[in-house]
Amino acid sequence: MQQNTSSKKIWLCLLSFAVILLIINFVFFHQKIDLIVFLAFILSNIIIFAFLLKFYSNKILLTQSAGEHHQEEINIIDVENKRNQEYNLALKLKITRYDNLKKLIEDLNHSLKLDIVIRVLSSNVYTLISNSTGVALFYLVDNQYQKLNLVYSIKDDSDLVVLSKEGDIFDQWVLRHSSQLIIENLKNDFRFDSDSINMQNMRSVSSLISSPLISNYSLLGLLRLESKKGGFFNQDDLRFLSLVTDLGAVALENSLLFQKTQDLAIHDDLTALYTRGYFIDRLRAEARRAHRLDQHLSLMMIDIDFFKQYNDKFGHIMGDLVLKKVGILLKDALSEFNPLLCRFGGEEFLVMLSGIDKKKSLIIAEELRQRIQNEKIMLRRQDTHITVSIGVASLPLDTKDEDELVQKADKAMYTAKGKGRNQVCSI
Repeated sequence: MQQNTSSKKIWLCLLSFAVILLIINFVFFHQKIDLIVFLAFILSNIIIFAFLLKFYSNKILLTQSAGEHHQEEINIIDVENKRNQEYNLALKLKITRYDNLKKLIEDLNHSLKLDIVIRVLSSNVYTLISNSTGVALFYLVDNQYQKLNLVYSIKDDSDLVVLSKEGDIFDQWVLRHSSQLIIENLKNDFRFDSDSINMQNMRSVSSLISSPLISNYSLLGLLRLESKKGGFFNQDDLRFLSLVTDLGAVALENSLLFQKTQDLAIHDDLTALYTRGYFIDRLRAEARRAHRLDQHLSLMMIDIDFFKQYNDKFGHIMGDLVLKKVGILLKDALSEFNPLLCRFGGEEFLVMLSGIDKKKSLIIAEELRQRIQNEKIMLRRQDTHITVSIGVASLPLDTKDEDELVQKADKAMYTAKGKGRNQVCSI
């Protein structure tokens, strides 16, 4: 603005000077001065005017150049100020995030329960990185089958359904490479086909970050954040997520070991079925619930016929193989009824069927007996078959006491054995 005002003043002065010269020339012309003198005077005026014009033009150019230089400096300062403001905001965000790490560690140390550790990790990164928007997914790795299982999710859209329970192409990439993944904008990422991915998942994903949880070179799971907005996540977000997963991997491994210890305490180490003590505790709880809701509950006591002969003929190792096989058959044959299965002792098994009356349980028991009888078992290169005797008792038809229920099922089983074995009996 000041440059334009100065230029106008200069040009106004030159114009005034030119007008004055014209007036002087006009006066001289009317005074009838000698033509040569008059021409010399005009020529001198032109030279003076040209010199002044050149002088002031250069001065105007220098002034404009200086003004442009100052404006460039102002623009640079503005850019620096904007950059410093962005840096300060980013620094404040980092400080906020890292201040929350102490609380995160304290929360992780409060419990060894797997579900609590997973929830704490997921909710913290969802809040601190995603600002409680988008989707957070937590997968655990099934090392036996080398696949992912979705165990926890947070969504800002309650109607959103995550169909990929075993992970999608992004999660498989992290699983395969055991490495972090960032996609700032899926449309510009040559590694993945955005159209086919969105069709498969039935949900919009434009940017995401994912980090594996690795402890002692073992991949335990992965934590993923995603957004519908492109460019939502950056490298700082990925670094913070990686730091959280590094801390979380230790807590997750401890939780998995704790859960495994608990599982071993309530499961038979040979058949992987529940132990007798745990089964009785669950039976009492289920019996109380059945009484309260006026529902049925049935028990099946199962005994392998002539099991001692298998041990004597084929050895105890083969006897253990028979026990394992019966445990597997019980799981497969009764899976639709959601049973509680127990190795009650030796070659005896106990099955609890909640919500099933005695009539239905007798039918199920007979089908189970036939299934076991028809199953072929290879023992020392010999095809063998086993049979079982099953006793059935139900609440509240046979008794209202859970301990007596076990006794009645056991008595019914011995009745089946006394009648020749390989059959189903009830009291």
